[in-house]
Amino acid sequence: MKPFEKLPPQFQCEEVKQYYDILCKKNSSLVLKRITDLLFAIILLIFLIIPIIIIAVAVKTTSKGPIFYRQVRVTTYGREFKIFKFRTMVNNADKIGSLVTTQSDSRVTKVGKFLRKYRLDELPQVFNVLTGSMSVVGTRPEVPKYVDKYEPEYLATLLMPAGITSLASIMYKDEEKLISSESDVDKVYLEKILPQKMRYNLRYIKNFGFRSDLKMMIKTVKEVFS
Repeated sequence: MKPFEKLPPQFQCEEVKQYYDILCKKNSSLVLKRITDLLFAIILLIFLIIPIIIIAVAVKTTSKGPIFYRQVRVTTYGREFKIFKFRTMVNNADKIGSLVTTQSDSRVTKVGKFLRKYRLDELPQVFNVLTGSMSVVGTRPEVPKYVDKYEPEYLATLLMPAGITSLASIMYKDEEKLISSESDVDKVYLEKILPQKMRYNLRYIKNFGFRSDLKMMIKTVKEVFS
């Protein structure tokens, strides 16, 4: 953890300080988390390299555009990075619609629908874990557009690396269905869905621990297969 006075100015507030103090007492767990992330990512990559290659070929041969979709997201201390995902939408989809995807979004490709259904589009994020921009468990990273509208307390979720999975992402795995009938998707996401997600994310920061991360990994696997 950085010294509190060296955090970005917007982080230096009482709302963030309470979570910062909690994490400062768990330095050993934070170190163990990084070691576990590296080991888990390497093991995953060994088992998933063939499926990743197959999916890459399917994406490339069924629609025009790059194999990967690299969108700018926000991680620790507000640092921006590019997240790895298999492209599930038509090329340049973010320039012809909302940053939030709805259930009946016409920009999603046929292969993309399958990948999204089983969360296979997120497999390449194992590379983000290897580089340290993401963790296996942690708050799902948002785009800068939404982070700029964070309440002060929400910034506490950026004290740790963004994650591939979290309780919030599991609870809102059908997020696309929830907003599919809304006319202003961005407004609904910011005013209704994001605050609810943040309740789970902030709870994670408060209760962070090595064991809780392991439990979340197991829960995620069960959710995927169910």
